[in-house]
Amino acid sequence: MFDQPETPPSPLLQFLQATPLLGVPNWILLSLGLLVGVLLLLVAFGKVPKSYNLLNIRVRWKTTTLTALAFTLVISLLTVMLAFVNGMKALTEASGQPGNVLVLSQGATDETFSDLGFSDLGDIENQPGIERENDRPLVSRELYLVVNQPIPYPVPGRPKRRFLQLRGLDDPAQTGRVHGLELYPGGEWFAEAGVREQTEGSGPPFIECVVGEGIARVLAVGEKKDGSEQPAALTVGDTFTLNDRQWLITGVLKSGGSTFDSEVWAKRSLIGPMFGKPSYTTLVCRTANAAAATELARHFRENYTKATLSSFTESQYFEKLNEYNQVLLIAITFVTVILAVGGVFGVMNTMFAAISQRTKDIGVLRLMGYGRRHIVASFLLEAMVIGLIGGLIGCGLGALCDGWSATSILNGGGSSKTVVLNLTVDAAVLAAGLLLTLLMALLGGLLPALNAMRLTALEALR
Repeated sequence: MFDQPETPPSPLLQFLQATPLLGVPNWILLSLGLLVGVLLLLVAFGKVPKSYNLLNIRVRWKTTTLTALAFTLVISLLTVMLAFVNGMKALTEASGQPGNVLVLSQGATDETFSDLGFSDLGDIENQPGIERENDRPLVSRELYLVVNQPIPYPVPGRPKRRFLQLRGLDDPAQTGRVHGLELYPGGEWFAEAGVREQTEGSGPPFIECVVGEGIARVLAVGEKKDGSEQPAALTVGDTFTLNDRQWLITGVLKSGGSTFDSEVWAKRSLIGPMFGKPSYTTLVCRTANAAAATELARHFRENYTKATLSSFTESQYFEKLNEYNQVLLIAITFVTVILAVGGVFGVMNTMFAAISQRTKDIGVLRLMGYGRRHIVASFLLEAMVIGLIGGLIGCGLGALCDGWSATSILNGGGSSKTVVLNLTVDAAVLAAGLLLTLLMALLGGLLPALNAMRLTALEALR
């Protein structure tokens, strides 16, 4: 039997599978192009004077404005919600170093539930493939915790506690090199002892720590009494309260856009016993590149005999958090559909009211020689223009949130943690907004336009 030649994919399938333009999914570009094409066809081939539609929009400006505002509300909310999903996606994508390998205890898929006993570590650091610096393996031993932090002076109407991510380290400078993170000028890694005596008073010593720049902003909220001026962010030399102790910030990480932006780093030998988990949870090993990291992760899973371990490349580990993004996207889609249905009925209501008030106009237009299709095109164009105006304003308002900082409770792997992210409005978000507004306008205006088309000249003038 001869092999059947493969059928080449259709041009449409090739387009959908091609590299997205400006990051916009090709199916959105195709759908948006079709709707824009419909709008241009209505403008180009509509016979009823456009001045007639503009005059009616201006005369009925109150109902027109309310309808446009409905589009503005739906699209601006959609833009903000999609910007949040984008921020979550950017957060996970920026966190993993391609050459790093995460080693956890057997069966653990999240650092929160890993427990590497001291005997499990064995000679992990001496395995082939791990990079070395000054004859020292680039390995970071870490303890990851999520702790409940009551907010000393909560803002009325805001949460009274937060889930704070702590990372206990033996050598913070070494961990910084492994993760590719540095401190902002003026900061320093916490000392070997991890504590600093108070210069005033006789209280217990400060616990020294390093914080991500995002959590530094979050920690500033609630550290002052109501009415006191709240700083935009805590910085080097500031303190905050956790577990009835004062924590002193010695440095701020250049961690913007990664999950480390939401973490507090401190001495493991101090915070481990403090929170009832003295052993390590994570070992992070630095390799030369992504291929070497994949091979080392496989080696730990299949060939390492001193202990049974779970191991992933760091990129694979953080990609799992994108599963939460998919849940968010489904929820946003559900909410958007409900809002969109309301917007469609709003357009229908407006256009049906317009037709009932302009029945005699339709009769005059028919007597002047305009056909049924011209009437349909005129009313459909009017609905799409109203929707487009409201949608463009909604996209503009939603785009203002680009770059805003947001705090969220991330539920992943069975644990909850407070993360700080930056909302991101890109071309894909704006294209999705325009697509939805044109689709809502088309669906909302179609039925009233078809209803207007059924009227004869005599019925309209009677």
